[in-house]
Amino acid sequence: MSRTRIEVPPDAAGSRIDAFLASAVPGLSRAAAQRLLEGGFVLAGAEPVKKNFRLSGGEALDVELPEARDSAVAPEQIPLDIVYEDSDVIVVNKPRGLVVHPAAGHENGTLVNALLAHCGDSLSGIGGEKRPGIVHRIDKDTSGLLIIAKNDRAHQSLSEQLKTRTLSRVYDAVVIGGLREDSGTIDAPIGRSPRDRKKMAVVPGGRPAVTHYHVQARYEGYTHVRCKLETGRTHQIRVHMAHIGHPVAGDPLYGPKNDRTGLGGQCLHARELTFVHPTSGEILHVSCPLPPYFTAFLQKISRGEWYEQI
Repeated sequence: MSRTRIEVPPDAAGSRIDAFLASAVPGLSRAAAQRLLEGGFVLAGAEPVKKNFRLSGGEALDVELPEARDSAVAPEQIPLDIVYEDSDVIVVNKPRGLVVHPAAGHENGTLVNALLAHCGDSLSGIGGEKRPGIVHRIDKDTSGLLIIAKNDRAHQSLSEQLKTRTLSRVYDAVVIGGLREDSGTIDAPIGRSPRDRKKMAVVPGGRPAVTHYHVQARYEGYTHVRCKLETGRTHQIRVHMAHIGHPVAGDPLYGPKNDRTGLGGQCLHARELTFVHPTSGEILHVSCPLPPYFTAFLQKISRGEWYEQI
């Protein structure tokens, strides 16, 4: 077992502890959190916490995490575009269409399958057997940079950086329509959509979510923007841009139903990562260029093609 301490933020007051743990510990499902609670592996002070406990905010929780089991996921020889790698972390440039970790309907052919073939046993077990080493995720049809931990110490360090917002993530996107301002901040809480459980939405009482954007170029009917995440909610950029009336081009979930872009998915690319190295303490900045699908779409809209009115 390995022990990790989690400081409960004030905005988690009123949350059930199992739901909070599932969001705070990378790769931990709510069911797995309940099993830890039932087993007495979550402590507040010296006392085990019951699974129906509601947080007050400000607690310090000590969580005993079981040692990683042998992964049931099979290694697969899938090419990886490795941007940075050392004994603690690996940063890959994920192509669009590649699922990050196995799940129902995607049991193989994922990034995790490829990582197991490349790294062997040197991946953090904190994420669980289905997602070893995965610190954060990007959607299947979002391309770009993803950081993976090779050991539990690195995983805990990077997860803490995500929590304290010192791990910086910058995305490029093409959105529909012309943004009024050249830059701005979207500060709107995100939670599960009450109308469609497959979608996220800006909802009262949702988790805090902040996206900063800067216009890179303007085209007829479209805008190329660069977005910096201050938080990391599910589908954050896609939800926020749709919320202000400028959904990401090609987005099948949050964009218009009569999509005519031909993109086959959202035009969204994770371009830059900045983080503190878990061992050396050095600040590392990693970037990758825009992928061909993105640059090809920019060329088309620069010529006035694929105009889409919403």
